[in-house]
Amino acid sequence: MTLTKRIIPCLDVKNGRVVKGLHFKSIKDAGDPVELAEKYSNEGADELVFLDITASDEQRETIKELVRKVASVINIPFTVGGGVKSLEDARNILLNGADKVGINTGAIKNPQIITELMKLFGRQCVVVAIDAKRNYNIKNELNVFSENDKRFWFEVFIYGGKQETGIDAIEWAKQAEKLGAGEILLTSIDKDGTKDGYDILLTKNIVASVSIPVIASGGCGKPNDMVDVFKKSNVDAALAASIFHYEAHGVNGVKKYLKYKEIPVRL
Repeated sequence: MTLTKRIIPCLDVKNGRVVKGLHFKSIKDAGDPVELAEKYSNEGADELVFLDITASDEQRETIKELVRKVASVINIPFTVGGGVKSLEDARNILLNGADKVGINTGAIKNPQIITELMKLFGRQCVVVAIDAKRNYNIKNELNVFSENDKRFWFEVFIYGGKQETGIDAIEWAKQAEKLGAGEILLTSIDKDGTKDGYDILLTKNIVASVSIPVIASGGCGKPNDMVDVFKKSNVDAALAASIFHYEAHGVNGVKKYLKYKEIPVRL
Protein backbone atom coordinates (compact mmCIF):
# COMPACT_ATOMS: atom_id res chain seq x y z
CA MET A 1 0.00 0.00 0.00
CA THR A 2 1.35 3.42 -0.99
CA LEU A 3 1.39 5.98 1.78
CA THR A 4 -0.19 9.27 0.78
CA LYS A 5 2.04 12.34 0.78
CA ARG A 6 1.07 15.19 3.08
CA ILE A 7 0.69 18.83 2.04
CA ILE A 8 1.32 21.18 4.95
CA PRO A 9 0.83 24.96 4.90
CA CYS A 10 3.10 26.80 7.33
CA LEU A 11 2.30 29.86 9.40
CA ASP A 12 5.48 31.72 10.36
CA VAL A 13 4.24 34.06 13.07
CA LYS A 14 5.86 37.28 14.31
CA ASN A 15 4.10 39.77 16.61
CA GLY A 16 0.81 37.92 16.13
CA ARG A 17 0.87 38.11 12.31
CA VAL A 18 1.80 35.58 9.64
CA VAL A 19 4.96 36.73 7.86
CA LYS A 20 7.17 35.50 5.03
CA GLY A 21 10.82 36.19 4.44
CA LEU A 22 13.77 35.40 2.17
CA HIS A 23 16.61 33.26 3.63
CA PHE A 24 14.96 33.89 7.05
CA LYS A 25 15.31 37.69 6.52
CA SER A 26 13.41 40.55 4.74
CA ILE A 27 10.19 39.72 6.57
CA LYS A 28 6.87 40.93 5.13
CA ASP A 29 3.27 40.57 6.32
CA ALA A 30 1.12 37.73 4.96
CA GLY A 31 -2.08 37.90 7.02
CA ASP A 32 -3.98 36.85 10.13
CA PRO A 33 -2.97 33.41 11.47
CA VAL A 34 -6.45 32.40 12.61
CA GLU A 35 -8.09 33.32 9.29
CA LEU A 36 -5.38 31.59 7.25
CA ALA A 37 -5.44 28.47 9.43
CA GLU A 38 -9.21 28.12 9.02
CA LYS A 39 -8.94 28.63 5.26
CA TYR A 40 -6.22 25.99 4.83
CA SER A 41 -8.07 23.50 7.02
CA ASN A 42 -11.22 23.97 4.94
CA GLU A 43 -9.27 23.68 1.68
CA GLY A 44 -8.00 20.20 2.56
CA ALA A 45 -4.56 20.72 4.07
CA ASP A 46 -3.36 17.48 5.69
CA GLU A 47 -1.72 19.27 8.62
CA LEU A 48 -0.75 22.74 9.73
CA VAL A 49 2.54 24.00 11.14
CA PHE A 50 2.68 27.16 13.29
CA LEU A 51 6.15 28.55 14.01
CA ASP A 52 6.63 31.47 16.37
CA ILE A 53 9.78 32.49 14.52
CA THR A 54 11.19 35.02 16.99
CA ALA A 55 10.39 33.20 20.26
CA SER A 56 13.83 31.57 20.65
CA ASP A 57 15.71 34.67 19.56
CA GLU A 58 13.65 36.84 21.96
CA GLN A 59 14.05 34.26 24.77
CA ARG A 60 10.31 33.91 25.36
CA GLU A 61 7.54 31.32 25.16
CA THR A 62 5.30 30.71 22.16
CA ILE A 63 2.15 32.87 22.03
CA LYS A 64 -0.22 30.45 23.76
CA GLU A 65 -3.41 32.44 23.26
CA LEU A 66 -2.86 32.57 19.50
CA VAL A 67 -2.16 28.83 19.42
CA ARG A 68 -5.46 28.23 21.21
CA LYS A 69 -7.37 30.42 18.74
CA VAL A 70 -5.85 28.65 15.73
CA ALA A 71 -6.56 25.20 17.25
CA SER A 72 -10.21 26.18 17.74
CA VAL A 73 -10.85 26.79 14.01
CA ILE A 74 -9.12 23.75 12.46
CA ASN A 75 -9.75 20.00 12.46
CA ILE A 76 -6.40 18.71 11.20
CA PRO A 77 -3.17 17.77 13.01
CA PHE A 78 -1.40 20.86 14.26
CA THR A 79 2.33 21.27 15.02
CA VAL A 80 3.54 24.27 17.00
CA GLY A 81 7.15 25.34 17.47
CA GLY A 82 9.14 28.34 18.64
CA GLY A 83 10.83 28.95 21.96
CA VAL A 84 10.40 25.40 23.30
CA LYS A 85 13.14 24.88 25.88
CA SER A 86 11.48 22.72 28.52
CA LEU A 87 8.83 20.06 29.12
CA GLU A 88 6.67 22.83 30.59
CA ASP A 89 6.86 24.83 27.34
CA ALA A 90 5.84 21.73 25.39
CA ARG A 91 3.02 20.91 27.81
CA ASN A 92 1.62 24.44 27.46
CA ILE A 93 1.61 24.16 23.67
CA LEU A 94 -0.18 20.79 23.77
CA LEU A 95 -2.67 21.97 26.40
CA ASN A 96 -3.56 24.90 24.15
CA GLY A 97 -4.58 22.62 21.30
CA ALA A 98 -1.46 21.54 19.41
CA ASP A 99 -1.05 17.86 18.47
CA LYS A 100 2.73 17.98 18.09
CA VAL A 101 5.58 20.12 19.38
CA GLY A 102 8.32 21.44 17.13
CA ILE A 103 11.72 21.99 18.73
CA ASN A 104 14.93 23.29 17.17
CA THR A 105 17.16 25.60 19.24
CA GLY A 106 16.04 23.96 22.50
CA ALA A 107 17.04 20.51 21.19
CA ILE A 108 20.48 21.65 20.04
CA LYS A 109 21.11 23.30 23.41
CA ASN A 110 19.85 20.28 25.34
CA PRO A 111 19.55 17.15 23.14
CA GLN A 112 18.24 15.10 26.07
CA ILE A 113 14.98 17.07 25.97
CA ILE A 114 14.04 15.08 22.84
CA THR A 115 14.09 11.86 24.88
CA GLU A 116 12.23 13.49 27.78
CA LEU A 117 9.51 14.78 25.44
CA MET A 118 9.22 11.36 23.77
CA LYS A 119 8.84 9.58 27.12
CA LEU A 120 6.27 12.03 28.42
CA PHE A 121 4.14 12.74 25.35
CA GLY A 122 4.97 9.92 22.91
CA ARG A 123 7.27 9.87 19.89
CA GLN A 124 4.47 10.97 17.56
CA CYS A 125 4.32 14.34 19.36
CA VAL A 126 7.99 15.22 18.91
CA VAL A 127 8.99 17.08 15.74
CA VAL A 128 12.64 18.10 15.57
CA ALA A 129 13.02 21.09 13.26
CA ILE A 130 16.35 21.36 11.44
CA ASP A 131 17.27 24.62 9.71
CA ALA A 132 20.23 23.84 7.45
CA LYS A 133 22.49 25.89 5.22
CA ARG A 134 25.38 25.08 2.88
CA ASN A 135 28.81 25.75 4.37
CA TYR A 136 31.73 25.91 1.92
CA ASN A 137 34.37 25.79 4.63
CA ILE A 138 35.25 22.07 4.68
CA LYS A 139 36.31 20.81 8.11
CA ASN A 140 36.36 17.07 7.42
CA GLU A 141 35.28 14.67 4.70
CA LEU A 142 32.07 13.51 6.40
CA ASN A 143 28.92 14.23 4.34
CA VAL A 144 30.69 16.53 1.90
CA PHE A 145 28.96 17.26 -1.43
CA SER A 146 30.04 18.85 -4.67
CA GLU A 147 28.09 21.04 -7.11
CA ASN A 148 29.53 23.17 -9.92
CA ASP A 149 33.01 22.30 -8.63
CA LYS A 150 32.19 23.75 -5.22
CA ARG A 151 32.41 21.50 -2.19
CA PHE A 152 30.20 22.00 0.84
CA TRP A 153 28.37 20.41 3.76
CA PHE A 154 25.04 21.22 5.42
CA GLU A 155 25.29 23.07 8.74
CA VAL A 156 22.54 23.36 11.35
CA PHE A 157 21.50 26.90 12.35
CA ILE A 158 19.53 27.97 15.43
CA TYR A 159 17.74 31.07 16.77
CA GLY A 160 15.59 31.41 13.64
CA GLY A 161 18.54 30.91 11.29
CA LYS A 162 20.68 33.58 12.95
CA GLN A 163 23.38 31.46 14.59
CA GLU A 164 25.56 28.70 13.15
CA THR A 165 26.29 25.64 15.30
CA GLY A 166 29.11 23.80 13.52
CA ILE A 167 26.84 20.73 13.58
CA ASP A 168 26.37 18.58 10.46
CA ALA A 169 22.66 18.41 9.57
CA ILE A 170 22.76 14.77 8.45
CA GLU A 171 24.51 13.62 11.62
CA TRP A 172 22.11 15.67 13.75
CA ALA A 173 19.08 14.12 12.00
CA LYS A 174 20.39 10.64 12.84
CA GLN A 175 21.03 11.63 16.44
CA ALA A 176 17.60 13.25 16.80
CA GLU A 177 15.96 10.02 15.64
CA LYS A 178 17.99 7.97 18.13
CA LEU A 179 17.03 10.36 20.94
CA GLY A 180 13.31 9.96 20.24
CA ALA A 181 12.19 12.34 17.48
CA GLY A 182 9.07 11.13 15.70
CA GLU A 183 9.48 13.39 12.69
CA ILE A 184 11.92 15.88 11.18
CA LEU A 185 10.88 19.25 9.78
CA LEU A 186 13.75 20.07 7.43
CA THR A 187 14.13 23.64 6.18
CA SER A 188 16.74 24.81 3.69
CA ILE A 189 17.80 28.34 4.64
CA ASP A 190 19.43 28.70 1.20
CA LYS A 191 16.10 28.02 -0.49
CA ASP A 192 13.77 29.74 2.01
CA GLY A 193 11.52 32.27 0.28
CA THR A 194 13.29 31.95 -3.10
CA LYS A 195 10.33 30.16 -4.74
CA ASP A 196 12.74 28.26 -6.99
CA GLY A 197 12.18 24.80 -5.54
CA TYR A 198 13.22 22.71 -2.55
CA ASP A 199 16.81 21.72 -1.85
CA ILE A 200 16.55 18.22 -3.31
CA LEU A 201 20.11 17.24 -2.41
CA LEU A 202 19.67 18.16 1.26
CA THR A 203 16.22 16.54 1.48
CA LYS A 204 17.26 13.33 -0.27
CA ASN A 205 20.23 12.83 2.03
CA ILE A 206 18.30 13.49 5.23
CA VAL A 207 15.49 11.13 4.11
CA ALA A 208 18.09 8.43 3.34
CA SER A 209 19.75 8.80 6.74
CA VAL A 210 16.66 8.33 8.96
CA SER A 211 13.65 6.01 9.11
CA ILE A 212 11.20 8.54 10.61
CA PRO A 213 9.05 10.83 8.41
CA VAL A 214 10.69 13.95 6.99
CA ILE A 215 8.87 17.15 5.98
CA ALA A 216 10.60 19.19 3.25
CA SER A 217 10.51 22.96 3.68
CA GLY A 218 12.01 26.01 2.02
CA GLY A 219 11.77 27.15 -1.59
CA CYS A 220 8.36 26.04 -2.85
CA GLY A 221 7.10 28.49 -5.48
CA LYS A 222 4.79 26.35 -7.59
CA PRO A 223 3.00 22.98 -7.45
CA ASN A 224 5.64 21.37 -9.66
CA ASP A 225 8.27 22.04 -6.97
CA MET A 226 6.31 19.63 -4.77
CA VAL A 227 6.17 17.05 -7.57
CA ASP A 228 9.96 17.35 -7.85
CA VAL A 229 10.72 16.93 -4.17
CA PHE A 230 8.37 13.94 -3.85
CA LYS A 231 9.71 12.17 -6.93
CA LYS A 232 13.39 12.90 -6.37
CA SER A 233 13.72 12.49 -2.60
CA ASN A 234 10.88 10.22 -1.42
CA VAL A 235 10.16 12.71 1.36
CA ASP A 236 6.93 12.13 3.36
CA ALA A 237 5.48 15.64 3.30
CA ALA A 238 5.97 19.01 1.66
CA LEU A 239 5.54 22.22 3.60
CA ALA A 240 4.91 25.55 1.88
CA ALA A 241 3.97 29.09 2.77
CA SER A 242 4.26 31.69 -0.01
CA ILE A 243 2.29 29.81 -2.65
CA PHE A 244 -0.67 29.51 -0.28
CA HIS A 245 -0.50 32.85 1.56
CA TYR A 246 -0.51 35.07 -1.50
CA GLU A 247 -3.38 33.29 -3.24
CA ALA A 248 -1.10 31.93 -5.97
CA HIS A 249 -2.51 28.42 -5.44
CA GLY A 250 -5.18 26.91 -3.19
CA VAL A 251 -4.37 23.77 -1.21
CA ASN A 252 -7.04 21.77 -3.00
CA GLY A 253 -5.82 22.87 -6.44
CA VAL A 254 -2.26 21.90 -5.57
CA LYS A 255 -3.37 18.46 -4.39
CA LYS A 256 -5.38 17.89 -7.58
CA TYR A 257 -2.30 18.78 -9.63
CA LEU A 258 -0.16 16.37 -7.59
CA LYS A 259 -2.72 13.61 -8.15
CA TYR A 260 -2.62 14.35 -11.89
CA LYS A 261 1.18 13.99 -11.69
CA GLU A 262 0.70 10.58 -9.99
CA ILE A 263 1.76 11.68 -6.52
CA PRO A 264 -0.44 9.85 -3.98
CA VAL A 265 -2.35 12.48 -2.00
CA ARG A 266 -5.57 12.53 -0.03
CA LEU A 267 -8.28 14.55 -1.80
